[in-house]
Amino acid sequence: MSDVSSIRWTNASVKAFAKDVDPLLAIEEAARNLVLKARETGWEGPPFNPLHIAEMLKVQIEANSSVADARLVATENGPKIEFNPQQPRERVRFSIAHEIAHLLFPDWSEQVRNRGGDETPDDWQLEMLCNLAASEFVLPIGSLSAASDVRPIEDLMRQRREYDVSAEAFLIRLAKISKEPIGTFVASPAVSKAGGRQYKVDYFISSPTAPKVRLLGRSIPHDSIVHRCTAIGHTSRAIENWVNETPTQIECVGLTAYPGSVYPRVAGLVRFGRTQEDHMPIRLLHGDILEPRNGGKKIICQLVNDKAVKWGGGVAKKISKRFPDAEKIYTEQLTTIPQRDRLGKVVFVEVSEDLRIASLIAQEGYGPSLFPRIRYSALQACLEQVAKHAAAIGASIHMPKIGTGSAGGDWLTIEEMLDDIMVRSGLFVTVYEVPPKRVQLELF
Repeated sequence: MSDVSSIRWTNASVKAFAKDVDPLLAIEEAARNLVLKARETGWEGPPFNPLHIAEMLKVQIEANSSVADARLVATENGPKIEFNPQQPRERVRFSIAHEIAHLLFPDWSEQVRNRGGDETPDDWQLEMLCNLAASEFVLPIGSLSAASDVRPIEDLMRQRREYDVSAEAFLIRLAKISKEPIGTFVASPAVSKAGGRQYKVDYFISSPTAPKVRLLGRSIPHDSIVHRCTAIGHTSRAIENWVNETPTQIECVGLTAYPGSVYPRVAGLVRFGRTQEDHMPIRLLHGDILEPRNGGKKIICQLVNDKAVKWGGGVAKKISKRFPDAEKIYTEQLTTIPQRDRLGKVVFVEVSEDLRIASLIAQEGYGPSLFPRIRYSALQACLEQVAKHAAAIGASIHMPKIGTGSAGGDWLTIEEMLDDIMVRSGLFVTVYEVPPKRVQLELF
């Protein structure tokens, strides 16, 4: 999340789920972990069908036209999601994903959860978190490539139909990966005693290059275009000053209301005119990973499997030839870790005063497999350790496209993880590819 929560959380389900952690951060982590496990079992897209996650969790899915939207019920055979098949397809997918998100909460079975049903006064907090998780399920990490040109909101609403997802899910993912300085906020209305509406920002997510602004919980001025998006799918745009006290372009679209609310929610795309100065996007270069560019201290990362007591082929083989003593130290350190405990660990070897080799253990086994051997949750843990180490010694980070070889990982997913964990922390990351071979001219 790009904004620290300022919500006064009162919903019992939310408090039981998050305990002492910010619920916005907790739901993102829980949903992301579930997505990464699904990707490890071969889940592919777009479009990404949430039924795969339901099957993985052994959830029954049943069509029921008497249900307003979708609902989660507890049965003798486990959880069951009933959905209205007469709703638009993208809404059905999001509704099913929303009900799957309810399973992340420990008290999900204590009452029937109805998407589109009645609510208690603070159920909007639970619904908001489930919407965020559902967005991760229908358009997960790695599903969009980083956009260098973010088109107008109307074009984006047409583009999101190519992915068969809701406007909310599409704008959330777009903000997370965009190279442009943009942000996405979602605001919901509250009705005052006098009958007037007041929109407040439920959450705000910004791109890596966007300026840091605090919008969560912010009341939106009554003259804002947010108040004009009074119907689902309706758009509007204007230059306004309330986001960061400078003229900023905002484009809005009406969203489905929270259950029990008469008025729609509104998603806003904020286009900032400047970038965050301390953010350096991942640098992709053609070159030799063993000749890392940059002065100062450097960490070279490689991905290894949990059975590899020595460095194998590809980049690892090159590193072992260049630094044979480093491989011996790696072997000595690895053999002290039981194999069952290796996934998610990093073995650091200091080659010189300015260079370290980091072996990230995030592949389970080796050889042919029906599913990718990469373990994304283990990779995430490894990247967090490398980031912490790099920050402590003031080092830049260098790597090939880790995880995309025999591990079978998806680079867009891995790239977004690098951005989340390393780049957003202010670390300098360079990824190296072998220069493309020259094509010989064919003579006829």
